[in-house]
Amino acid sequence: MLTKRERARYDRQIMIPEIGVKGQERLKQAKVLIAGSGGLGSPVSFYLAAAGIGTIRLVDYDVVDISNLNRQILHWDGDIGRKKVDSAFDKLSRLNPTINIDTVNDRIDKDNLSKVVEGCDMIVDAMDNFQTRYLLNRVAIKRKIPFFYGAVRGFEGRAMTVIPDKTACLMCMYKGPVPEEKSPVMGVAPAVIGAIQATEVIKYITGVGQLLENRILHFDGLDMTFKEFKINRNSQCIHCGNIERKE
Repeated sequence: MLTKRERARYDRQIMIPEIGVKGQERLKQAKVLIAGSGGLGSPVSFYLAAAGIGTIRLVDYDVVDISNLNRQILHWDGDIGRKKVDSAFDKLSRLNPTINIDTVNDRIDKDNLSKVVEGCDMIVDAMDNFQTRYLLNRVAIKRKIPFFYGAVRGFEGRAMTVIPDKTACLMCMYKGPVPEEKSPVMGVAPAVIGAIQATEVIKYITGVGQLLENRILHFDGLDMTFKEFKINRNSQCIHCGNIERKE
């Protein structure tokens, strides 16, 4: 149930017919894992915290570097050298002290993945490498919780929502290994994609609108265009296809 203060804080959201008090209560009850607190994790966590997500679990193993500051708005000049999860906790706690913020200062891998995800209702991908993204994609499918994919490069970005047993997954889209590299990024690109991911999370929790299911949304900041591409689910996908379900 919402407190009097929460009703006042989220008044403009509650006014939205599709949200209302019930929708705001669903946001309060949700527990969201955000994997990464960098370029994408910053806007995702800011907007989900502001929206009143009840519990946000932030996972990151890195420390703040000066080269992060063009895009990672959770972290400021005075945070250089600090653990990113500590820096993020400070900002988000000040933004919205009424929500719960869990932090995990660790690198996500196959050994700790189950513990990291435990108790969460959904996973937001705010990573910068596909090895970890694939781990998160697979565990989301196994646990039957949604996975919100996002990626950026330069002025461009893309986003997609994966619903287990219903939609194509990340592995359906990428048929082979993806080379890992240090990508150039203009800070506005993760701002746009992170806001889209946060929007998808809010829509899923409240049950409103149409999600990015079986389609990937591509943003080109130079041309200022959004393009949509259909993604077909692969029945032989090693993560979500028939092969995986037989294991």
